Amino acid sequence: MTLGKGQIILVVEDSEDDFEAMERAFKKENVGNTIIRCSNGDKAIDYLFRQGKYYEPDQTPRPGIIFLDLNLPGTDGRVILSKLKQDDILRSIPVIVLTTSSDERDIQDCFQAGANTYVKKPVDFESFIEAMRRLKDYWIEFSIIPKVE
Repeated sequence: MTLGKGQIILVVEDSEDDFEAMERAFKKENVGNTIIRCSNGDKAIDYLFRQGKYYEPDQTPRPGIIFLDLNLPGTDGRVILSKLKQDDILRSIPVIVLTTSSDERDIQDCFQAGANTYVKKPVDFESFIEAMRRLKDYWIEFSIIPKVE
């Protein structure tokens, strides 16, 4: 067992369609972890750093893994990644960048900032499901992920 059953999967995704596809893929693959969504960058920053309505630690469990879109309303995913990986507590959380961008500069910048994986979102649904299955196989079932308090 890698990602503990009690560990949260945080999805930072503004697209309702992409988020629903991720949920469906995880359900199809029997991922039993709770999935929390932040639909924009500002909510993600508040959630991760326990600010605003996410102030109470009991109400804001730390994620075990983060799926991060780059092009978000509010705070951009690149900024979120940078802030996350500069924080002593949060930097050990694996971040999977899942985005439409295949720009070489984005790829380089994300890995320099500390991304663990960079995946271009597949366009069609079946390919998206397959990509999520592969990510689940590696990051949720195979890799050993530290628990962050």
